[in-house]
Amino acid sequence: MTYVTTLVARRESASLTPAILNHIRNAIRGGTPVVLSPGEAVDIPVSLPPDQAVLQEAIGGHPIDAITLKPRGRRKALLIADMDSTMIEGETLDELAAFAGLGEQIAAITRRAMNGELDFKAALRERVGLLKGLNLEALEKTWQRVRFTPGGKELVMTMRARGATTALVSGGFTFFTARVAAELGFETHRSNVLLDDGAALTGVVQEPILDRDSKLSALKELAAARGLKLQATMAVGDGANDLDMIRAAGLGVAFRAKPVVAAQAMVKVHHADLRALLFMQGYKASEFAA
Repeated sequence: MTYVTTLVARRESASLTPAILNHIRNAIRGGTPVVLSPGEAVDIPVSLPPDQAVLQEAIGGHPIDAITLKPRGRRKALLIADMDSTMIEGETLDELAAFAGLGEQIAAITRRAMNGELDFKAALRERVGLLKGLNLEALEKTWQRVRFTPGGKELVMTMRARGATTALVSGGFTFFTARVAAELGFETHRSNVLLDDGAALTGVVQEPILDRDSKLSALKELAAARGLKLQATMAVGDGANDLDMIRAAGLGVAFRAKPVVAAQAMVKVHHADLRALLFMQGYKASEFAA
């Protein structure tokens, strides 16, 4: 078979039953499935990429993602990941804003920026400016609220165990990326720096701002450092500032993404957690690093 369609169900849904799997397999005229994780993920070999309308009709509204790729070169040697709403749930800047009593106002700007409706740099400067005078204790309190996206540590540590380079590249802030990177096992992190006077935020973000161009540059730079072609890389994110690196990577994934990103990305994960990024590379759950 020339292609592989990977089906990944939301873990808690138990929706990838033998009956549903058989129905999908027949609809797309697939070969014998290879179980990657019982009830959660399978590979189905296919001769041609399935018609999306037929595939979605066969899935029938169940919380199952379907990704079709060529089997050759599935496992990637470089992972670049966004942080907010990707490796962690929610937006740290919006959480910070809540401590300033500006949660809804700043969250509205964030939504527009992440959907590509606003210039990212200008929107970041505006939001940070509104936080001028916020006590630095709010950073620590925000960190205590951070929730990691399920499957993230397995993704990072499994790829590292197989020799891949892993980098967290975010339009967020170093206070958080340093901690998230350490917790999840990323080898390096890049993000923006919030300036303060020792007691409170000054309302200024250090220049130059890490934006969508910077994320794409990071992908290319880290690939070149390893002597990798971009085809051997994976990038994952959810916002408009992730689009360029998602398009450029050999395997670019829109993860629970904003509409503008989901509409333009070739690979989308709507239902499953970050383990899906391992399954689509052909890893079995038994191969995941603890």
